[in-house]
Amino acid sequence: MTNGRLLSQEDISNIKLADLIESKKSTKRIQIMTHQILGYPDFETNYEMIKLFAKYGVDYVELQIPFSEPIADGPVFLKANQDALKNGVTVEQCFAFAEKVAAEFNIPFLFMTYYNILYAQGVEAFVKRSKEIGIKGLIVPDAYPEGSAEYFEACQKHGVDAIVLTTPYTTPERMEYLNSLASGFVYCVARKGVTGSKTKFDDATTEYIANCRASLDVPIGVGFGIQEREDIDYLAGKSDIAIVGSELLKVLERDGLAGVERLLAELTEEK
Repeated sequence: MTNGRLLSQEDISNIKLADLIESKKSTKRIQIMTHQILGYPDFETNYEMIKLFAKYGVDYVELQIPFSEPIADGPVFLKANQDALKNGVTVEQCFAFAEKVAAEFNIPFLFMTYYNILYAQGVEAFVKRSKEIGIKGLIVPDAYPEGSAEYFEACQKHGVDAIVLTTPYTTPERMEYLNSLASGFVYCVARKGVTGSKTKFDDATTEYIANCRASLDVPIGVGFGIQEREDIDYLAGKSDIAIVGSELLKVLERDGLAGVERLLAELTEEK
């Protein structure tokens, strides 16, 4: 919602991502972003998952284009990436699916992938096409700012937010530099390592998130290891967005779509 009104596709298209996040703060104690690896286990299941995301008021959805060496991803996502590629999932299919869901669902969608995918497609061509099909932002963990000027320039040129990442090991000087590039929101990685493992939230995590909040001029989202309602409650008031990824896939594989629906009902319940 924005100013108490349900979002339309036109709203999503016209409003900047950072402004949208800010506008939701008055009605939501914390916003939620979920994740899908496109083509895993198949596009039909991706679609059914997104229907559930819409039903339970998920605020943003990452659509991951599979890559053979997803360096930020743990074993659950790694296997899913590899299986999707073995099944023949292509970048073209991912664009077609993203265009379909962006037109059908009133949810801002972001692409998540790795720089080789952009390079193979042509960096500016990839960014431009993402904008044209309704993608609001890009999360490219290995687009290191010092070596990815073409990417950041293309995102700025075509009005797509390039989401930068911080970790608990990001120095104040580095945080200041990332803030100069930040657009949309900053993805604050909750702990060292890759996706999939449970994050232990403690005083050090609280301090890290507070430092991110104080150092950055855009909203923040916290991800890696967000698995249950207790995690959402911990992040409420500290982060603008809680990012839930691997846990959804684990539940899907274990308990099917019914299990995912139960988890989403728990995570999104307003208390």
